[in-house]
Amino acid sequence: MPVTRSSTLPATQALPAEAMPVSRLDGFVQPVEGIHAGGRISAADLPAMSAAGVQHVIDLTPDEETPDFDEAAAVHAAGLRYDNLPIRGAGDLTLENVLAFDHLLAGRDGTALVHCGSGNRVGALAALRAAWLHGADDSSALEEGRRWGLRGLEDEVRERLDRERCLALAQSGDAQARCAADG
Repeated sequence: MPVTRSSTLPATQALPAEAMPVSRLDGFVQPVEGIHAGGRISAADLPAMSAAGVQHVIDLTPDEETPDFDEAAAVHAAGLRYDNLPIRGAGDLTLENVLAFDHLLAGRDGTALVHCGSGNRVGALAALRAAWLHGADDSSALEEGRRWGLRGLEDEVRERLDRERCLALAQSGDAQARCAADG
């Protein structure tokens, strides 16, 4: 089970493909109703987040990425809920972590802000969630991921989507082993 830290709303409705920047939260997008997504935050961002109605922060960064910032303590001190699902990079783009991400989104308290260092890991998980949990085709899943911030990990996401499709189509154990190894 992935490591998550926590101190369940229904599924969200997608907004148009052109996710709009959020007022008071420059650099963040609102890919779906009630969720803002983006990159790194600091203690200085907390007043703007509160003013924008954020009630819950979902942090996808491991603590070692920001050794001089105790995000959990700062977020709690601001009166917001905090959850952490540390995604270190492509190696953590697993079904287990996608399920944990989905669980955090479903269990969010009110308006949430989901972030990592740049928004890229957020977008990668959103793309895989769209494909693996909601049945989106690869193109739609990648588009969803881009709306959430997917950029540099797009090739990794494509590889995972290809591998899962290969495994689903494989008829024999040998074919499944080739898919697992080659995608």
